[in-house]
Amino acid sequence: MQASSRAPAAAACSAMKPAHCTVLQIQIDRRGLECRDRFGTSKLSWAGMSSILHITGRSSVGNSALHQCQSPKRYIRRQRRRHSPVLQVGCNAIIGDQNESIATQFEEICKEVPKKLGAFYRFCRPHTIFGTIIGITSVSLLPMRSLDDFTTKVLWGFLEALSSALFMNVYVVSLNQLYDIRIDKVNKPSLPLASGEFSVATGAVLVLTSLIMSFIIGIRSRSAPLICALLISFFLGSAYSVDVPLLRWKRNAFLAASCILFVRAVLVQLAFFAHMQQHVLKRPLAPTKSVVFATLFMCCFSAVIALFKDIPDIDGDRHFGVESLSVRLGPQRVYWLCINILLTAYGAGILAGASSTKLFQMIITVFGHGLLGFALWKRAQQCDVENKAWITSFYMFIWKLFYAEYFLIPFVQ
Repeated sequence: MQASSRAPAAAACSAMKPAHCTVLQIQIDRRGLECRDRFGTSKLSWAGMSSILHITGRSSVGNSALHQCQSPKRYIRRQRRRHSPVLQVGCNAIIGDQNESIATQFEEICKEVPKKLGAFYRFCRPHTIFGTIIGITSVSLLPMRSLDDFTTKVLWGFLEALSSALFMNVYVVSLNQLYDIRIDKVNKPSLPLASGEFSVATGAVLVLTSLIMSFIIGIRSRSAPLICALLISFFLGSAYSVDVPLLRWKRNAFLAASCILFVRAVLVQLAFFAHMQQHVLKRPLAPTKSVVFATLFMCCFSAVIALFKDIPDIDGDRHFGVESLSVRLGPQRVYWLCINILLTAYGAGILAGASSTKLFQMIITVFGHGLLGFALWKRAQQCDVENKAWITSFYMFIWKLFYAEYFLIPFVQ
């Protein structure tokens, strides 16, 4: 069959000169290789050509082969046009499958990204983040004397302090989760590490990244008060959570409360006030009435937060040997101890406001502290310490009171 199909080509070439036939054969072989590479055929033979010509309605194989010898380029181009609809359908099918696969992957990414962002939001413990933002903003406003103090330099100094503190905040809370995975499976199973949404490696990377970013921003600011605040926060946050000899201070009720109290009450008020007053505004460091009041009031509030946060976690703490005050005294006693501390602090706030020499500030501070104290007392009467959902909700209510206090502190003058 192959020999007979080559006969017309041989006859056509016999009428030509040998040199011309050799050139023609080379062109045909080259075209055959191109067709094989393009269409995936194993061999381009005259038999294959004759079958194609027969399908397309050619009656004379000899004439067709002779025409190919005379103009192989034109022949290949005509055959390509003739079969292009079939190839186009195949290419469209392949492209359609690829587009469908890309669309499916895009949909999966769109579903996965919000989940990861939500997990990261919970991983950062947003109530502590909000507390840091509101607290540092309020304290940074205390050195301001007039609108002329609100310059670009002051804004930049504030952003340096806030961003470095936020990264350090994430480091402290995420480090605690990294060492408390087993406890959180009992107390807070919705947290990303406890639920398995984040792996331990992911948590470790986030912890390390937050720490590095915090110190980079602090060192670049060249602010001694800010760097000091970051170093102390790093040490106390690590000592609170890291499970090595002489550390893991959260096991001891007094040491655990001292860590939170010192950072939230003393460090935030004094260090960030000094950063704005001394480093940014270049003024001599002198304590004001508002700074002293903020420090003392937040000592009470931070002690309450340190004690109250252990009430809903009593089951896991008792199981893993964490001797919190709630484990020792019982949740009911700790609950009312916290309420009485806060009510006493609000009473002191009313007295501080009443001693103000400016009528507007006096009205704001007296009325504000009285309203917050009444809201606390009213809600505290609905005590249900045995209900974990209720006590957790009340704990978040205390954090809202914590936020509200920072709005009142600038009016204490």
